[in-house]
Amino acid sequence: MNPVPVSLPFTDRTEAGRRLAERVRPLAVDDPVVLALPRGGVPVGAELAHELGLDLDVLMVRKIGLPGRPEAGVGAVAEDGHVFYDDRALARMHVPRQALERTVEDERAELARRTTLYRGERPLPSVAGRDCVVVDDGVATGGTARAALRMLRAQAPSRLILAVPVASPEAVEVLGPEVDELVVLSVPDNFRAVGDWYREFGQLSDGHVTAVLSEHVRVRGAQESVRGVRVRAGQVYLDGELTVPTPLRGAVVMALGEEGSTDPRWKAVAVLLRRAGYATLSLDLSTGQERTEGGAEEGPMSERLSAAVTWLRHSTDTAEGPLGVLGSGTAAPVALFTAAERAGDVGAVVVHGGRIDRAEDSLGGVRAPVLVLLESRDSFVREIGEWARGRLGGPSDLTVLAGTEELLRGAWDWRRVAAEAVAWFERHLA
Repeated sequence: MNPVPVSLPFTDRTEAGRRLAERVRPLAVDDPVVLALPRGGVPVGAELAHELGLDLDVLMVRKIGLPGRPEAGVGAVAEDGHVFYDDRALARMHVPRQALERTVEDERAELARRTTLYRGERPLPSVAGRDCVVVDDGVATGGTARAALRMLRAQAPSRLILAVPVASPEAVEVLGPEVDELVVLSVPDNFRAVGDWYREFGQLSDGHVTAVLSEHVRVRGAQESVRGVRVRAGQVYLDGELTVPTPLRGAVVMALGEEGSTDPRWKAVAVLLRRAGYATLSLDLSTGQERTEGGAEEGPMSERLSAAVTWLRHSTDTAEGPLGVLGSGTAAPVALFTAAERAGDVGAVVVHGGRIDRAEDSLGGVRAPVLVLLESRDSFVREIGEWARGRLGGPSDLTVLAGTEELLRGAWDWRRVAAEAVAWFERHLA
């Protein structure tokens, strides 16, 4: 968790969600979903999800208050039925759990009512193996959020993230161990109540929550067009996937070697690029038979990547926007061949792994900015990367991603690859 100075108070929950989005963007990659805590977390989560192009749903949890003092939270009940008590608070107040039985049942009934109202018969989205971003408009004690997080943790998400605009220091201490990432814009020392940190902090009705959820589903459905494509390159057809988001900032051709466009790790990279506003054409440069036999030669792969650039320029809505190329593995030197050959089309390049020194004869003709992502800190690999970079005809940078020597065994987290690529294209495809 790394809070940064922000101007407080927030104008409203929508502004808070927009400001949270940029902090969350590089963290949520693996098929992410935003889960908002009603009611106040819904408009914050909706804005965050809209900014990042993510799915949104509600995560139902109810605070358990003391009988006659509902504002005094001493636990929470989650929609899966589990009850979480703050035993330290109960001990301090000399209140046994048994004294809360009626309150727990009342909260369960209200939870069931709201779940049906907000979600209908639809179950909570499956979160196993996905990045889950839990959002609220702020956290005072952390009891309700902790119940929600523990319920999700039991379902084995890939990464569990809590994102809130403002939180008390005590809540940060309580919630930090519950998550993989805690994103908080501000942690004021003089925190008293969440509403103190908003200019507009009106109470929300059930109708408001359902309207926000319905609008997000409607807009999200029209945000991006995804389709499988076949690109003709000489005598072969290459299978790929084209996704065009709205709004559109540019396009990136993802030229993949041995991993292939169906690899879930590269799909995660494509998701982050699309959320940043870039259409993605993910393309296998080898045919199925060639992959079985060890892959295509670099010459044919280069011709195919050039054909893909031509196809993207003439057959899609991305004809006029800036174009980037991302080449990985055996396709890394091919990306540089194409950047030199198509200097008028390619505005920026990211190469990941692979023997980019094989593009020696073309390096001087590469005028587009190039980011070299190395797979290892090994001195020989670094030397090859630096040697090739020194012969490029345009600006470049080199980054070593520690641990990526294990990529093919699936042991490394690909978020860094995605974040570095997005940042490079955002900087150079203006």
